[in-house]
Amino acid sequence: MTEKEKCKAGLLYNANYDEELIQERIICKDLCQEYNGLRNSDAENRYRLLKQIICSIKENICIEPSFWCDYGYNIKVGENFYANHNLVILDCAKVEFGDNVFIGPNCSFYTAGHPLDVKQRNEGLEYAHPIKVGNNVWLGGNVVVLPGVSIGNNSVIGAGSVVTKDIPDNVVAVGNPCKVVKNIKEEN
Repeated sequence: MTEKEKCKAGLLYNANYDEELIQERIICKDLCQEYNGLRNSDAENRYRLLKQIICSIKENICIEPSFWCDYGYNIKVGENFYANHNLVILDCAKVEFGDNVFIGPNCSFYTAGHPLDVKQRNEGLEYAHPIKVGNNVWLGGNVVVLPGVSIGNNSVIGAGSVVTKDIPDNVVAVGNPCKVVKNIKEEN
């Protein structure tokens, strides 16, 4: 089993010393760097590069520079997606965003985690678990979403939150660790 296959299976894998994964990250990061260097007025090339970087995107997408990800091929973005400056997606596993997702500045989505065992960690081993963000979700600035988390439809994540566990539909959640503080009524 290759390191990439181990990663996809959710097993410990070696991301630091595997040539295939290193090369894939280099290619993706070169594209991200090119994207980040484009003028904001160059919408055509910005969209062209996003289509090269991200596995699946719709027409109405805006990611303000700077934007960084590891592979790109694990990212799926729905319709009407907006991410403010300094978006980081460590997409060792799938990262899916639904429709009408709005992301504040300095937000990060981390699918990668590292073992607690020092020996395994020092060998360069890590694991990856997918992240899923539903439809109509708003994430405030400086939000961090950790491996394996799902955020439900119509939910709002407050600025500065660290999302360590799943968040249900139709709630406001804030804090570190992020916790539900309010249900959102349908009439709102």
